[in-house]
Amino acid sequence: CALPIWVRRAVRFLTDGPPPAPDTPLVLQVSRWDPLKDPCGVMHGFAKLVVDGHAPRGAQLMLAGPSVEGVADDPEAADVLEETVAAWRLLPQPVRRLIHLVSLPTDDTDENALIVNALQRHATVVVQKSLQEGFGLTVAEAMWKARPVLASAVGGIQDQIEDGVSGVLLRDPRDLDAFARELSALLDEPERAARLGAAARERVRS
Repeated sequence: CALPIWVRRAVRFLTDGPPPAPDTPLVLQVSRWDPLKDPCGVMHGFAKLVVDGHAPRGAQLMLAGPSVEGVADDPEAADVLEETVAAWRLLPQPVRRLIHLVSLPTDDTDENALIVNALQRHATVVVQKSLQEGFGLTVAEAMWKARPVLASAVGGIQDQIEDGVSGVLLRDPRDLDAFARELSALLDEPERAARLGAAARERVRS
């Protein structure tokens, strides 16, 4: 029988407020700290909802990526994380307190997978606002967990998601207004989001 997996290493959590409560609607992007994953774009797109007074249902954002100390083959990661943190610090405090930056331990791959799984299953909406992408592994993972996914219509993601059926595709990933609108709609329409999530799971299954 399989041995149980325990989370023994600490997650590094940068936040200016309390962590999201269990019932807080959570928008999640899990990705490497890479400019092509556009973490700052995700952050500023979400910030538009808060600044405009349209953060639906008290939603919060979490950007999660691997600890840069544990990724030897990604020399850009530390710089991208530093840029993301700097951009986060420049946000107004009422916005900043709703956005959490998380570095995940990578020493143990099973442990890391367990943490990512827990985050994805807790998320209300999973986003993948990549500027370029091949096959989106985190997209497939979130779809399998029946989460509504808002992702860029780039690369292989266009083959994974049927727009409006098993997820939502963002035609221009640099259009932050469109990103904010689509995200707001998913958060405001939980029944539609649930239908998209259910269809996403069946698409992955098939």
